[in-house]
Amino acid sequence: MDRTDPCWLFGYGSLIFRPAIPFVERRPARVRAWTRRFWQWSTDHRGEPWRPGRVVTLAPAPDDCCWGIAYRLAETDAAAILADLDMRERGGYVRMEIELELHAPAGQAPDTLVASSRVVAGLTYQGWPGNRNYAGPAPIDEIASQVIQATGPSGANADYVRDLDAALNALAVEDAHVAALVAGLGG
Repeated sequence: MDRTDPCWLFGYGSLIFRPAIPFVERRPARVRAWTRRFWQWSTDHRGEPWRPGRVVTLAPAPDDCCWGIAYRLAETDAAAILADLDMRERGGYVRMEIELELHAPAGQAPDTLVASSRVVAGLTYQGWPGNRNYAGPAPIDEIASQVIQATGPSGANADYVRDLDAALNALAVEDAHVAALVAGLGG
């Protein structure tokens, strides 16, 4: 793993379709031994404390991987961007270092790029079990019901799910958990 690279940030949820940060480069990336799950409550963005929404977090999965987008941050901006993200992700997420497989620039299908990947150290945010907003596993129909009812300052929770699904489809990434939830929402 190359630790001499600039700061890379891995987005696997809203950072894919709404990064709202300046970046120097954007590339498809994946992390091994993790999977994306709607196991985190959102009480500050896609829900409210009395009716929380569900958003994604990374869950350990030794035989799986999670595709997303890696953003290379300008060295001069990295500290300020990370401080802003610490605030954005304050609802139970912690910043952690993770190995990222970077692939060709966005716009090219990730499945054709596996042989050309390189591994770098990156950062991401994860909602660990036990944090105050950890929702944990639940049947898809239960998650869908919670998503349908939730709206917060950043919009409807169902829009978050559909926007994530659309962004993954644009990357040619299949995510069975996200697809099942979209189906549970009625499309």
